[in-house]
Amino acid sequence: MRAPRFWYETSAEAKAAATLLSPLGALYGIGVRFNQNRRKTFQSRAKIICVGNLTLGGTGKTPIAISLAETFLGQGKKTVFLSRGYKGRLAGPIVVDPLLHSTADVGDEPLLLARTATTIVSRKRAAGAAMADALGAELVIMDDGHQNFSLRKDLSIIVIDSSSGFGNGQLFPAGPMREPIDEGLGRADAVIVVGEEPLQLKAFDGPILRARLVPTEDNKIEKERVVAFAGIGRPDKFFTMLDGMGWQICAARGFSDHHAYSENDIRQLNKLAEELKARLLTTEKDLVRITPHQRKNISAIPIRAMFEDSHAPAQLLEILSNGTGTAAT
Repeated sequence: MRAPRFWYETSAEAKAAATLLSPLGALYGIGVRFNQNRRKTFQSRAKIICVGNLTLGGTGKTPIAISLAETFLGQGKKTVFLSRGYKGRLAGPIVVDPLLHSTADVGDEPLLLARTATTIVSRKRAAGAAMADALGAELVIMDDGHQNFSLRKDLSIIVIDSSSGFGNGQLFPAGPMREPIDEGLGRADAVIVVGEEPLQLKAFDGPILRARLVPTEDNKIEKERVVAFAGIGRPDKFFTMLDGMGWQICAARGFSDHHAYSENDIRQLNKLAEELKARLLTTEKDLVRITPHQRKNISAIPIRAMFEDSHAPAQLLEILSNGTGTAAT
């Protein structure tokens, strides 16, 4: 879905829309608390690191998870990703094989994660953690799952987009929140703020780390005329990044997050690019949702998370090793 604009606006109309939907938001919050209280918690032999968020939509969780995994793998720690495989048809638990599975099978994010480390997709997180144990995992990084209470977490990390923060702070559908801010932050051991905008977190007194999402593409190459498109949480951020890199954006098309591209979608995009004498440019997350035979004339810009403090992953691992996190008490 595309985030409604009123979630992030302060106009009278936006406030009225949020007020109208607030009773449904209250019911949504009750559902989260119900799940928290009724779930039996599975204890994995591996250390469980959850990279989650408090809002709907993209905050940069997947690039952060990949960056952490690269660091831990570099230290010789057997690291496995665990994902629910959003919008994939396979319930799992199953180990993702990029040569065998498609986004229709496991979703888009697991295919990106599997490029870095063994990735397990499981709708039931406890079953996925049990499979990771069987594979001898030392660390399991959950991409999303802060509101999933079926698995005991040893380190809970909240990722926040500095440019959008918590929007109007209301629970879905009145706002972007998955749960109340104070409750979500109360279960967090660390916060990673993605972006350069200032963000105040008065309700959290733990470590707050900073990171940026940066393109890994060579800036020295000649920038071409492009039609940019993206089906992510906030497509405008991708278009702004391309503009800052110097790409000549002739047209930009935004789709809903995790959008499944149809033959007609690709046909229309190619037609537009041909008319404008441009090529198509998108994100890696979008490219894995496009079949190989549809990718002609489509390129992707790789994105990686870069921590402001290079010692940030080590700081997180220290919290985990010392067992001082809120999730471990």
